[in-house]
Amino acid sequence: MPGRIEARLAELKIELPKAAAPAANYVPWTISGKTLYVAGQIPFWNGELKFVGRVGEAMTLEQGQQAARLCALNIIAQAKVACGGDLDRVARVLKLTGYVNCVASFTDQPKVINGASDLMVQVFGDAGKHARAAVGVNVLPLGVTTEVDAIIELA
Repeated sequence: MPGRIEARLAELKIELPKAAAPAANYVPWTISGKTLYVAGQIPFWNGELKFVGRVGEAMTLEQGQQAARLCALNIIAQAKVACGGDLDRVARVLKLTGYVNCVASFTDQPKVINGASDLMVQVFGDAGKHARAAVGVNVLPLGVTTEVDAIIELA
């Protein structure tokens, strides 16, 4: 029988991507006590890179939001693996840090990262409300549009 969060994902018609393997000398997540740290996730969908380019240049604000949402889906996929398949172990999303590959004049980084924040609240309800930083950068790995990492409290 699926848990509460799996049922919520089904209700929202949200499919999670396969949790990506790390691309360098790091692990995709670590747990210390009741705190889960998820490494920065980029907009991959089952191994395929989906959003490449700078917001304000090759990417629109809306595309940036979609990229951030996909990063958040990858965070949830990593959390599922870290929790042994049981997303009901997520007690609270504590913090997201979002990075936006954008032109120097772009100042709507928070609106872009709302794509990730909104998804966390949709999936986890009040437990998805989190502290956050949204930062504009001049480049991200592989030229992707967004990268988001997370700190999550486990039950």
